[in-house]
Amino acid sequence: MAFDRFGRNINYLRISLTDRCNLRCVYCMPEDMIFRPRSELMQDHEVIRLVHLFTNLGFRKFRLTGGEPTVRANLVDLVREIGATKGVEKVAMTTNGILLDRLAQPLADAGLTRVNISIDTLDADKFRQLTRWGKVEDVWRGIRASQAAGLEIKLNSVVVRNYNEGEDLVDLARLSLYQPWQIRFIEMMPFGDVADFQLAGVVTQEEMISTIESALGPLTPVNPGELDGEASLYYLEGAPGRIGFISSISHPFCASCNRTRLTADGRLRLCLLREKEVDLLSPMRDGATDDELRAIISEGIWWKPWGHGLAQDVVPLNRVMSEIGG
Repeated sequence: MAFDRFGRNINYLRISLTDRCNLRCVYCMPEDMIFRPRSELMQDHEVIRLVHLFTNLGFRKFRLTGGEPTVRANLVDLVREIGATKGVEKVAMTTNGILLDRLAQPLADAGLTRVNISIDTLDADKFRQLTRWGKVEDVWRGIRASQAAGLEIKLNSVVVRNYNEGEDLVDLARLSLYQPWQIRFIEMMPFGDVADFQLAGVVTQEEMISTIESALGPLTPVNPGELDGEASLYYLEGAPGRIGFISSISHPFCASCNRTRLTADGRLRLCLLREKEVDLLSPMRDGATDDELRAIISEGIWWKPWGHGLAQDVVPLNRVMSEIGG
């Protein structure tokens, strides 16, 4: 197993399959974002090799992210190979859902178990404003296709001040009254060139809870004090679904962190909100053996930082969110 110097067992890897996306969300990247040449990104066989190495170190859960992972060529085959790897217990994906209307069933057949679908508002005009290009009806088609395919569904909403912190928040929370989904609200986090905008737009967990309760009634904690991954869970009376809050700014969950991230260009990012990374792709392409790569991974994980430094105004500037993989 892989432990860091604080005794945390790190067993969950988020793999960014691409830095590209078919949207340009205002809190994620500039509209004129320039992406890396594909030759600089991990190829399929390199992703699979690294998955094998991580499972050898005790990693069991893998989440595929981007950018937008569904724009990656050969995605279904890649999911099938990852899922068939000895030691892999769960393969999930974070996606904007736009291409799931045709991919949900093939992905489920290949071994995908869950999708976290990003949808920040149900209002068509606001959705287009937030995403710059997107159509909310495309996301709904993806949600329905995922449900039909038997995939577990979680909906992710990044809450942005002056965009979707009011009625939009309530509309999404209301879905939990009718569907067995987890509706998750995420405090915006600062990255790269858009960090100033992101910091100015943070809506705290306390504000979100107050808004929801004012409209829909009291929220009751689920397993008070225990997190579901990184989310604190609540429910509305009689609701089949759950409402989660991922509050990296106001309620950091660093003590229970068991994850690390692999960027699309093959860097092991040890903390989402820290710039420290360990290059795995270069030594792999230079001929490093499996034992050598495992040693590099283990050493990197050992030095995983305790948590972010936002309270000390330390903001990661070397990448925007789409380059890290959420």
